[in-house]
Formats: sequence, structure tokens, C-alpha cells
Amino acid sequence: MIFTINLKLGRGQNDREHHMARARRVKREKEIVAWGLSGKKPPAGPVRVVLTRCFFGRGLDGDNLQGSLKAPRDAVAKWLGRDDADPSIEWAYAHATAPRSKGFITIEVTPIGQKEGTHAQ
Repeated sequence: MIFTINLKLGRGQNDREHHMARARRVKREKEIVAWGLSGKKPPAGPVRVVLTRCFFGRGLDGDNLQGSLKAPRDAVAKWLGRDDADPSIEWAYAHATAPRSKGFITIEVTPIGQKEGTHAQ
């Protein structure tokens, strides 16, 4: 299953923001991802989840890419009904370019042992 969610993410750990502003942003990001996944049935068993940050401009280094996708990761884990540290979830991160002033993420959830690239309707 592949989901595309309109969500412009920051630069991960390089963002400097007040702790309350950060809490509001994280809450908003989790709500947007949860809304994008609502009504979709999560797969059972072990899964591979690829989170891709799509944004115009330079990519982020590994730790900032993972940091910018932390709230979406938490929302996906909640949708799966598991903790994000659950060993039955294999996490991967990627960066892709998007048109100027557009920002979105893609979430690809594949049951382990099944072919990747199944699109969600």
C-alpha cells in the first residue's frame, strides 16, 4: 500500500523552535497522517514501512531526515496498532524532490514476504 499525504515537513533537528510551537507542530503532523490513513485497514504481521519526504530543494542528511519524519512514524505505528520500536516493523527513510512550494510525504507499507508497489485506493 502506498499513501500520499500533503504535509510539508521541516528540517528535522535543524529546526529551531519554541518547545510549545514544536508540540503544536508535532500534534498537527500526527493528526494529518492519522487522517490520511483513516479508513484504511492496516496489514497484520511484520511489515516494512518506507517514509519518503518529498520537498523542493536539497535533501537532508540521515539523522535530520529521520528526525523530520518522527511524527509521521509515530502516527503510522499507532495506525498499525504497535509501538514504533516494535521489531515487527522495519523502518526505512528516503528523500525525493517535489515541485517548488509543494511538500508531501509518501508512506509505503508492505507486508514482509510480499511484493512491494501495491497501491492503495
